[in-house]
Amino acid sequence: MKKMLLLVRWIVGLLFIFSGLIKVNDPIGLSYKMQEFFEVWNMHFLNDYALFFSIAMNSFEVLAGVAIIIGWRIKLFSWLLLLLIIFFTFLTGYAHYSGKIKTCGCFGDCLPLTSAQSFYKDLFLLVLIVLLVGFQKHIKSALSNAWAFTLVALTLVLSTGAQLYVLKHLPWVDCLPYKVGNNILQKMEMPAGATLDSMQIVFEYQKEGKTIEFDQDHFPENFDDSYIFISRKDKLVKKGNGLKPAIIDFSLKTLDGFDTTQAVLSKKGKYVFILAKDASNIAQWKKKVHDVLNNYRFSENGIPVIFVSAEGAKIKAEFPGHIVLNCDATVLKTAARVNPTFMYMDGATILKKWSYEDVYDQYSKY
Repeated sequence: MKKMLLLVRWIVGLLFIFSGLIKVNDPIGLSYKMQEFFEVWNMHFLNDYALFFSIAMNSFEVLAGVAIIIGWRIKLFSWLLLLLIIFFTFLTGYAHYSGKIKTCGCFGDCLPLTSAQSFYKDLFLLVLIVLLVGFQKHIKSALSNAWAFTLVALTLVLSTGAQLYVLKHLPWVDCLPYKVGNNILQKMEMPAGATLDSMQIVFEYQKEGKTIEFDQDHFPENFDDSYIFISRKDKLVKKGNGLKPAIIDFSLKTLDGFDTTQAVLSKKGKYVFILAKDASNIAQWKKKVHDVLNNYRFSENGIPVIFVSAEGAKIKAEFPGHIVLNCDATVLKTAARVNPTFMYMDGATILKKWSYEDVYDQYSKY
């Protein structure tokens, strides 16, 4: 019994530590996933608290995993994990059976799981945690109370501190399509072997009180004004294999609305993107960005600077004389976890990425 419970504790603990640490690397990513659930459930009032929930959830997963492994406060943490895994199982089950959420973000963007994989993983953990709750009396702490408390407290401080760090300095490991070394144009291409969904246009008409359906290639031979139009719909004929480009909707437009994506990314030579999702916190970073631009004088050294934002007009007002392009905010949330992020480019290839907090010291090395 003791060996079995020890094995169960290690499996549960390591899974929660692993899950938490992956998301500690990118707490903003989990906050966006939470907002996706909030949108589906019309709970928009929670969007402003998503980042707080994300940081707290990630820290608790790591902390609880450590506590379960060492057996500290086993009654408290086994019950807390049971409540948590019931909640997680509901979320992943909803995502799996509703089809409204494609991935749950359980292991972040570095290890994406389908909704089905996440749901079955949570069912497995649910069984193991029920065992821990049922046999908690047989589990003793491997450390003294003082040492156990110190270890758990240190875990909480480090996991929370790590998240506060990456919120200012970008994730340590970038698992998104806009990571260093990737070519944006190549990532926008359809992958080899990809097949798209095959759709068919189906028309619905009424004639002499009867409803008639037909596709665009099979209009009735006697089709005339006696046919009364009801609807037009797209019908799935054959489903594709699900493969799609890693980057789908990256689009750069001038403030006048002209699409300049290909012109910019196809240009040879080095340049700098400054990706600012919006201008909401511009008062915090405007001076630092101005200092960087004035210190390095990119444009004077033949390296153009291009601001990219979902609020291009506001950015232009603060940085007159610089090129400013518009881009979708959702794209920028993926490409730049810190607002703003400097992206050092060579053509369409990303050479380096820096938070605005780090670029002043880091750019001189390149």
